[in-house]
Amino acid sequence: MHCHLTHGRLLPDVAAVLARAREAGVGAFVCAAGDLDESRAALGLAHRQGDVYATAGVHPHEAAAVTADLEHRLRELASDAKNVAVGEIGLDYHYDFSPRPIQQQVFAEQLELAVRLGKPIVVHTREAWADTMAILRQARVDGGRVIFHSFTEPPAHAVAALDFGATISFSGIVTFAKSTELHETARLVPPDRLLVETDAPYLSPEPVRKEKTNQPAHVAHVGEFLARLRGVTAEEFARQTTENARRVFGLPR
Repeated sequence: MHCHLTHGRLLPDVAAVLARAREAGVGAFVCAAGDLDESRAALGLAHRQGDVYATAGVHPHEAAAVTADLEHRLRELASDAKNVAVGEIGLDYHYDFSPRPIQQQVFAEQLELAVRLGKPIVVHTREAWADTMAILRQARVDGGRVIFHSFTEPPAHAVAALDFGATISFSGIVTFAKSTELHETARLVPPDRLLVETDAPYLSPEPVRKEKTNQPAHVAHVGEFLARLRGVTAEEFARQTTENARRVFGLPR
C-alpha cells in the first residue's frame, strides 16, 4: 500500500516494480510524497497507472523549505481525482531537519486544508507523539480520516490513536525480532482499524531485511507476519486489510 514509487531507487524500474507487486497480490498502490515536487510526480504516475493513487503533502523534514504558495499548490494537487490523501505530513523530532515550530506550523496548515477538502490524512510522527496529537485535536480533524503510517509507537499511544478514531498502518519494522513492544501494539489493534505497508524503498521486512531497496511486493511478508502474530490466516488478514484500505482511502473495488 503506502510506498514511494517516485523515489530514485524505484522510479527507473517502476514498471517492473509494479509488475512484481501485482504478481504478489497487491491490488492498489498509494504513492506517498514528501514535498510538492514529489507530490506532482506521484500524481503523474497515478494518471499513467490505473491501480496507482497519489498523496500530496510536505513531510516534516522538508517543512523549512515551504514557500508562501503552499496552500495554493497543495490544493491544486490534492483536489485531483487520483489523489486519495494529504500526506505524508506530521512531526519528526528524531532528526529535526526542520525547526520544530516550523514543523508544527506546516503540519497545522496542511491539516486545515485537508479538513476543508475532506481528504484522508497520512501522518508521520517520530518522537513527537504529544505534539502530534495536540495539533490534530486543535485542527478538529475527524479521527476516522487519519492514518498513522509506519506506526512504531508503544501500546498506550496506539490506544490513544484508536480512541481518536484513527487507523494504524504497520510497515516492515513490525517484522523485526527486536520489535517486541511493537508486536504487543500490533496485537491490540482491531481488525477493521489496521493497514499494512512497505514504505518502499525503505524498511525492508524480514525475511528480506538485507535488501537495501524495499519493494511494494514485500508487503506480503508484513501481512503474513501480522497474520501469524494475530492468529488468523494470511488470506483472511489480506481480505480485511484490503477492505480497510478501500474504505479509508476511498479506493474503487
